[in-house]
Amino acid sequence: MKKTEVMVGAWTPYHTELSQEAKEVFHVAFKGFNGINYTPFAYATQVVEGTNYRYFCNAKGVYPNAINEVALVEIYQPMNGVAYITEIKNCYK
Repeated sequence: MKKTEVMVGAWTPYHTELSQEAKEVFHVAFKGFNGINYTPFAYATQVVEGTNYRYFCNAKGVYPNAINEVALVEIYQPMNGVAYITEIKNCYK
């Protein structure tokens, strides 16, 4: 197996340049989400029956004097369906 090949079920290395597909999945999953702005800066994928996405994000509340934090956001994109958030973990603890 070449170093660039990824086995089904394994996570890819993190990419700091988001692909158009990764941006779209993130945007769709966060449609209508309020209270905290998440801005992804790196992502990895895992091919399963669909695709799991794991994003490292800057997270900042939408209220005065909110601090900027880091969060790990997981999104599932089913083969036929709409992407949705499966978990958000704060990385500051």
